[in-house]
Amino acid sequence: MFLTGIAFLIFMTIMRFVFFFHFRPAQYSFGNSFKAFLLGLNFDTRIVCGIILFPFLIGNLHLNYNNKKRLTTGSVVQLVFTIIIMALLILFMKKGHVPIPSLIYMSILFALIIIWLLVTKNCNPFENAVSRKIFKIYFFIITVVLVFLYAIDFEHFDYLHQRLSASVLNYTSDAKISMHMVWQTYPVISLLTLIIICIILLYGLIIRWYKKMQVSVYRGHTLSRIFIGFVFAIILGIGIWGRLNQYPLRWSDAFSFNDDFKANLSLNPVQSFLSTLQFRNSTYDIKKVKEYYPLMVQYLGVQNPDSITLTYKRSFIPQQSVTNNPNVVIVICESFSAYKSSMWGNPLNTTPYFNEMCKQGIFFDRCFTPAYGTARGVWAVITGIPDVEYPNTASRNPSAVDEHTIINDYTGYNKYYFIGGSSSWANIRGLLTNNISGLHLYEQDDYKANSIDVWGISDKQLFLAANDVFKKQNNPFIAVIQTADNHRPYTIPDEDKATFQLKKYPADSLKKFGFQSNEELNAFRYTDFSFQTFIEAAKKEKYFNNTIFVFVGDHGIRGDVGNMFPKAWNIDGLTTQHVPLLFYSPALLAPKRISNTCSQIDLLPSVTALTHHRYINTTLGKNLFDTIAINNVRFKHAAFLFDPNLKQIGIVTDEYCYVHNLLSGTEDFRYSNSNEPLPQTAAVAKDRRAIKNLGQAYYETARYMMLHNLKKNVGK
Repeated sequence: MFLTGIAFLIFMTIMRFVFFFHFRPAQYSFGNSFKAFLLGLNFDTRIVCGIILFPFLIGNLHLNYNNKKRLTTGSVVQLVFTIIIMALLILFMKKGHVPIPSLIYMSILFALIIIWLLVTKNCNPFENAVSRKIFKIYFFIITVVLVFLYAIDFEHFDYLHQRLSASVLNYTSDAKISMHMVWQTYPVISLLTLIIICIILLYGLIIRWYKKMQVSVYRGHTLSRIFIGFVFAIILGIGIWGRLNQYPLRWSDAFSFNDDFKANLSLNPVQSFLSTLQFRNSTYDIKKVKEYYPLMVQYLGVQNPDSITLTYKRSFIPQQSVTNNPNVVIVICESFSAYKSSMWGNPLNTTPYFNEMCKQGIFFDRCFTPAYGTARGVWAVITGIPDVEYPNTASRNPSAVDEHTIINDYTGYNKYYFIGGSSSWANIRGLLTNNISGLHLYEQDDYKANSIDVWGISDKQLFLAANDVFKKQNNPFIAVIQTADNHRPYTIPDEDKATFQLKKYPADSLKKFGFQSNEELNAFRYTDFSFQTFIEAAKKEKYFNNTIFVFVGDHGIRGDVGNMFPKAWNIDGLTTQHVPLLFYSPALLAPKRISNTCSQIDLLPSVTALTHHRYINTTLGKNLFDTIAINNVRFKHAAFLFDPNLKQIGIVTDEYCYVHNLLSGTEDFRYSNSNEPLPQTAAVAKDRRAIKNLGQAYYETARYMMLHNLKKNVGK
């Protein structure tokens, strides 16, 4: 298996050199691309280990019988253990939203393996003739598929300047037309000849090494064979993980170079194909996008609409020029559920310090995140687009990695992103490094503080580390700080237990006011403690008076709000997405509490307007401080909702809440500001049609924008 893996690795390495010398721009040399080659070798090793781990484990399966022709105890244990592992893998795949057809295929495959074992008694290709044939067929198929994928990838990049993705499978729906296009476009005969030669050479090398090994199979003691097999399986597992880290090596790591060619050079086409396989149907209905285009451009205030190019571009030109270049610090607060906090009168008073900050800043008390989930929240803040990918998140979709963000309009600013753990989580690194020019990304290993749990360093230490960076700045800066402590396992650092006093309430009080446990309550309170530590430290620095701090929850938490909010918060799940939004700068902004409905995606356009910087907005986010009235729009203040767990879309406005389940077709429409039943009038019926239309418009437009909000199109 080791030599077979080496054979595949040799082939992949040769292909990477071919790719480099054929496609490299003039300024790239092997020397300045060496790190990309190393990362590429890491990607290749992942694929190779994945190819050989499965047959290696199967090849060690065998059954022994006693004199009574019954399975020995060891064989029974091995068979039961194998079946349990297979069942756990199926359950794990199901939990990971693997489609039902794929689960069925894997179940059939596992069943065939069990039948193979029971029939042959031995799956080892060196000890059983049938197993030998099965292994040869397996590696022949792998060889053919691998060579074909590289050939297709080569031509795919030559044509589109993108590595291979699973979207090519969509061409099979028009197979006849696609085949004619391929025949008329590409040197098919030459390609097939090269493919056949590569298959013969690669598979021939594998068979040659197999025959050499066949005459010298290790026949040592059982314990030593088990030990060697166990160690090799562990090495293969580490190889598949890709690195000694909390998170596996992912395609997004290629974009850490901030260089498109180096990123593409390091990527492996097999990994690119598999990474996009679950997203190959991530698309949009262009007819519906065009149908709703007039409504969306009217609602967004698009200055020069064009139904042909489907532009959503709006240019913000401030009425006064920038004089002091205010800094911007955006804090994305983990699970900052509104009804659990003090700003709406929760009797447990969990966030007293933040409550006082809200009284000193511009506080929007009806802000909603487009979707539930941290990855979706980060996506919405950075891109200004609701993440309506289903069932996974947009940040995990390699096809959606190229996004325009208003952050890049902060010319002359230093740009920072602080996260206490690793940005490999949910492939956030790809979203950040590939889209924010000149970004300084701080992660777990960049801090002096030690990690306290799976999410890295504590929020308090994260804020203090960010403050240490900010106070040294001579240039203006824009930064994002992403917190994590208000998340299971709800760790309170030992160093803070003397100053941060834990509280304990009876279970009935906790449940009544939105908490499941005292651990959750204290983690929520610790968030407020971290805010206080940060702001008090920042007040001592010169940058504070020229900085706008923006706090927003990444999402809320579903729960019973009792009498604190109208019934819509429970029935339609508004608690899941209702979060605080605060613009805080005592020296620059006059305090105000605003109850207009708004969205997390409005954050960047709004804070950038407060800094009086020009920017181009190409997404669904709006400037909340825009004084220009949008005429002929029924709902001037609205937020789009998407629940990925239910696949439900909706709209909440100052008056209403409307939700529509895309799977079941069920709908709900009610007041969002009271518990009164809706009157059966023509005006209310008209409003229902209008809000339903707006929800569909948002959804279809967001699906389109996720794949078309390209950086290169902004200037057009």
